[in-house]
Amino acid sequence: MAARRQDLRPIIKMRSTAGTGFTYVTRKNRRNDPDRLVLKKYDPVIRKHVDFREER
Repeated sequence: MAARRQDLRPIIKMRSTAGTGFTYVTRKNRRNDPDRLVLKKYDPVIRKHVDFREER
């Protein structure tokens, strides 16, 4: 049962598109978001909000 739970909500890395190499680590629900996520979050390296894309 625990393996099933990990399948539905995998841990993913969100990498900055600014090229700084900064990442956030989060979980996503595959049922609600089957495609790759793109979220606007804060990148402390360049001190701006930029797009973060899901990396597998």
